[in-house]
Amino acid sequence: MEYRRLGKSGLQLSALSLGSWLTFGKQIGDDTAEQLMVKAYDQGVNFFDNAEIYARGHSEIVMGNILKKMGWERSSFVVSSKVYFGDGGKKPNQTGLNHKHIMEACHASLRRLQVEYIDLYFCHRPDKQTPIEETVRAMNILIQQGKIFYWGTSEWSAQEIMEAHMVAQRLNLAGPVMEQPEYNMFHRHKVEVEYSQIYKTVGLGTTIWSPLASGVLTTKYLNDMPANTRLAMAGMEWLKNAALTPERVEKARQLNELAKELSTTLPKLAVAWCLANPHVSSVILGASKVAQLEETLQSLEVVPLLTNEVMQHIDTILDNKPVPPPF
Repeated sequence: MEYRRLGKSGLQLSALSLGSWLTFGKQIGDDTAEQLMVKAYDQGVNFFDNAEIYARGHSEIVMGNILKKMGWERSSFVVSSKVYFGDGGKKPNQTGLNHKHIMEACHASLRRLQVEYIDLYFCHRPDKQTPIEETVRAMNILIQQGKIFYWGTSEWSAQEIMEAHMVAQRLNLAGPVMEQPEYNMFHRHKVEVEYSQIYKTVGLGTTIWSPLASGVLTTKYLNDMPANTRLAMAGMEWLKNAALTPERVEKARQLNELAKELSTTLPKLAVAWCLANPHVSSVILGASKVAQLEETLQSLEVVPLLTNEVMQHIDTILDNKPVPPPF
């Protein structure tokens, strides 16, 4: 396993990590979740990602039970959660980034995860209804109380991230250390262009999600729609419509042929492509079967195969390389 610093912080994350979105407490049984975490940990993964909204809190319960059962040294792993969407409640103050919800959500996640502190705490989306100063102050208080160690954002714009940093600097508070954006071969602009200056100025770390584009960058959708996949799950029609377009499937077919030429697989190629970006701190892997995780955990072996020629071939297939603005 390779370990990378989280932005300019001193924290080291495994380049490959394990996430629980749509799987823990929902798509897979608790025994499978345990097998996945044990496999990941044994292979050097030290970062496990979660959120209050995942399975309406049950994902954190499942992960917490596994962490307690395994008895791993607390210093040997990093666990995250996210605040904004709540755990199912829709009444006032049960969602958002106001001081009240941030504090109550953190306490609830600590209980569900059965840990004394959360290493990485993300603001899951920007909250237009709450002053950024209020959010920054609440996160700083949690750090001072030792309940979280680092705070960051997820799917925030570069402007919103920098606004948080300016508020934190003005008030001498802790600013956001990391961002969790979607990043894959089909979704590139934010990580490759929008954040380009923030990497230099504040040293933003990134823990990227959906490296396989919700499974499109595998072989499972190259023919018919299989059952028991996340895109076939009830309520996920929005994700299916956005991710599974004919154009993307055709590009996946071409990328699959390239993977064969490199004597690897499409999932490993897709994850390795994300790893090749030096601004990616950790690639969050999702899996519903141990065999899937075993495959993608081998992706670091593919990175050396990504020569300039291969990367140019990939860009030709994708035909979506972002154009940076002139400075």
